[in-house]
Amino acid sequence: MWSGYLNARTGEDPQVRARLRSTLQSARNAAAGGELDTGRALVTEMYDDARETDLPWAPVQPGPCTADLQARDYSKDELRTVLPVRLREDLDSIALFLRVTGRRLKNAPGLDAATRRDVLYVSARAGMALDLAHPTAARRELERLREIARRCNVAP
Repeated sequence: MWSGYLNARTGEDPQVRARLRSTLQSARNAAAGGELDTGRALVTEMYDDARETDLPWAPVQPGPCTADLQARDYSKDELRTVLPVRLREDLDSIALFLRVTGRRLKNAPGLDAATRRDVLYVSARAGMALDLAHPTAARRELERLREIARRCNVAP
C-alpha cells in the first residue's frame, strides 16, 4: 500500500515523501532481518509522519478490525505456500461444503435469531480452523453446521 502511494505522483512535498520512502525501506530491511517489532514500529512511524505533515493522499492507519483482517489474510496466504497439495485440496473441499451449507442456512426462511447466531458462530469457528490448516477441527464444525441444517429441515 505504501509503495503504491509513494510511487504515485500526488504533488505533495517531495522531501516528506523521500523521508517516508527511506523509512519504508528501513522497515522492509528490519522485517527481512527478522526484526519484526522494529519493522512494525517504523511503519507506525510512517503513519504518524504522514498525519503530522498533513499529506491528504497518504494511507491511513487501519482500524483494529481491518488490521486483524489484513494479518489473517497475510498469514493464510503464507501458510498456503508451505502446505502439501493434498492438505490444501482437503481444506478447499471443506471450505466449499461450509460455504454451501452456510449459505443455505442463511437464506432459509423462518430461522430464529438464536439459530442464525449459531450459524454465524459455527461458521466463524470453521473459518478459523481452515485458516489454521486444521482439517479435523474444520470437519467438526462442518458437522455441527450440518446438524443445525438437519434440525431446521434445510438440505446441508
